[in-house]
Amino acid sequence: MPGYHMFKGEREILDGDILREILRRGRFTILALCREDEPYIVTLSYGYDEKANCLYFHTALKGAKLLFIESNDRACATVIEDKGYVQGECRHCYRSLVLAGRMKLVTELEEKKHGFEVLLDHLESDPRAPKAKYLPDEGSYSRAHILRLDIEEIRGKEGR
Repeated sequence: MPGYHMFKGEREILDGDILREILRRGRFTILALCREDEPYIVTLSYGYDEKANCLYFHTALKGAKLLFIESNDRACATVIEDKGYVQGECRHCYRSLVLAGRMKLVTELEEKKHGFEVLLDHLESDPRAPKAKYLPDEGSYSRAHILRLDIEEIRGKEGR
């Protein structure tokens, strides 16, 4: 993303508070990965850790995401806040983000616990029941992986 400029500069969101607000309000992202010349894209729910400036994801113990990340840890993602299509005006209202950074497989148990906590706190209005159901003990954390996207760059755009 370095070196690119937004064609319609008046639509760019430069205010960091607004960028963080969109991340706080979002619930899923479309994540793009690549290895050699093969692209891969997947939609995932996420948890936003504002303090660490990263997103956490949970994933199965095996799968394409892990193979792609092992080959190339660079990732790009988008979060879209859909404000609806305006009938009769041929326009769509939205705010969107494009994030770039590096994906990491979280292996340390304490950070894995933190990642699950961030994810459930972000997605659930009351995370107690899902935590009790899916994470009743320390052994529960070995049944899934946690991935972390360390955000290195973020760009925002607004359509009116």
